[in-house]
Amino acid sequence: QVHVVESGGGLVQAGGSLRLSCAVSGRTFGSYAMGWFRQAPGKEREFVAAISWNGGRTNYADSVKGRFTLFRDNAKNTVYLQMNSLKPEDTAVYYCAADMSFSAVMEARTVAYWGQGTPVTVSS
Repeated sequence: QVHVVESGGGLVQAGGSLRLSCAVSGRTFGSYAMGWFRQAPGKEREFVAAISWNGGRTNYADSVKGRFTLFRDNAKNTVYLQMNSLKPEDTAVYYCAADMSFSAVMEARTVAYWGQGTPVTVSS
C-alpha cells in the first residue's frame, strides 16, 4: 500500500511563495512518477505539474509555467512543489498524486494514489 501525505499549504499574499511537500511511504518511491493537481471551490480538479521517476522529465500546466517548479528527492521519498509569484487564482486545495506511469500521473482519472490535499489561499 502506498500512502501519500502533503504538507506546506497555507495563506500567502499575492506575489509571495510557498513550498508544498509530498511524502510517500514505501521503498518503491523511486519507481513512481509524481504529480500535483489542484481543485478550487466549484471547479474540477486540474493538473498542475508532474515529474518522472528519476526527475528527468517534468511537465507543467500553462497557467503555472515559469512560476512553479517541481523537484524530487528520492532519498527522502519526497517531492516538492515550489510556488513563486502566487496569484489569487492559484487558491485551491492541492493534491499530490503518484503513479507508475508518467502519462497516467497527469490525468486525474488515471492516477493510482492520492494524498488528502493541502489548502493554499492567496490573498489579493
